[in-house]
Amino acid sequence: MQILSAIDHALWLSLTMFWQIFWGLSLGFTFSAIIEVVVSKETMSTLLPDRRPRSIVIAGLLGAATSSCSYAAVAMARSIVRKGGDFTAAMAFQFAATNLVLELGVLLWVLMAWQFAAAEFVGGTIMLILLGAGYALLLPKKLEHAAIEHARGDATSSMDGHAAMAMGKRTGTWRERLASRKGWIAISHYYVMNWTMVWKDVLVGLLIAGALGAWVPDHFWQVFFLQGQSTWLIALWGAAIGPLIAIAAFTCSVGNVPLAAVLWNGGISFGGVVAFIFGDLIIPPILNIYRKYYGSKPTLFLFITFYLVMVLAALCVEGIFFLLGWIPSQHGKNVSMATISFNYTTMLDIAFFIVASILAITFFRSGGPRMMRMMSGGGHDHADASHAHHHDHCC
Repeated sequence: MQILSAIDHALWLSLTMFWQIFWGLSLGFTFSAIIEVVVSKETMSTLLPDRRPRSIVIAGLLGAATSSCSYAAVAMARSIVRKGGDFTAAMAFQFAATNLVLELGVLLWVLMAWQFAAAEFVGGTIMLILLGAGYALLLPKKLEHAAIEHARGDATSSMDGHAAMAMGKRTGTWRERLASRKGWIAISHYYVMNWTMVWKDVLVGLLIAGALGAWVPDHFWQVFFLQGQSTWLIALWGAAIGPLIAIAAFTCSVGNVPLAAVLWNGGISFGGVVAFIFGDLIIPPILNIYRKYYGSKPTLFLFITFYLVMVLAALCVEGIFFLLGWIPSQHGKNVSMATISFNYTTMLDIAFFIVASILAITFFRSGGPRMMRMMSGGGHDHADASHAHHHDHCC
């Protein structure tokens, strides 16, 4: 009975966290889908010809206007490289596409506090600066050329179809696309596709967060996160261990938010939460995709440099927010005591459930499942062009 009670407690905690974040996810995915239709990316590679500050800024802006799914961002970055875009700018793009997007900020605000949403955007910007400057100084030309040549090979991933569609040609102006029936059909397709890309990560993240929040005693977290030690040691340890916990969790940035709330409640440093969220780009499945796309040695270079950038950015965020007095003074309420009640969250969940239902019905009635089946095979070159062309005409 005790085992069943413990499982029930963990599942209930997972459910309450999903109830808190559903409307934020739906809001973020809706805006992300609208941006995907409005913003044309077919000339992205020509906009990122080098690693100069201008290209890094453009990469950050384009990434912020793209889905936060780590796998899709990595596939799009590789597509940029294949089409002649700069390697460093492509890496900056995928950093921005996972850490500077609306839905991630909304979830952090809803489940934790506004300071975490602000920290994510500040930290993401710092990462772009560190990455651009660091690669300009440290990236060996020989290694970069090897990565680019490998990227032009035949390796594929399940997200190549999404990358092709996202970077496909758009017809008409953005106003015409947004005002047309076909434009809103396309929005419904992107909306459902956003859910299909991350639902597994969100589910796994919620289950892990529920289990840890319900089963792991507070004393363990306090010891693990060095509570009672000096402030600088806690900050350094949190920033260093955050990405490593993300590696063990195996989930993407959106799926990591519930677990981030548990870690913060357990006593990890403010910068440690930020570093943990950043770590989605070095989890084992993503590293394996890097290996397929760019080769083994470039993958090792990416892993080491990405990790260092994440840690340094997290420490910078901790210092900046400490000086501004923006770090929350307490580690929040105990997540194991979360409940479901009729309040503004429930009203927002109902409203965005209606939005989700309308978009899902539109998706199924307009050939969305067929489009998803076509994309599921990934592909490259002529297959990518075919998928993008198909979506441009049917949506």
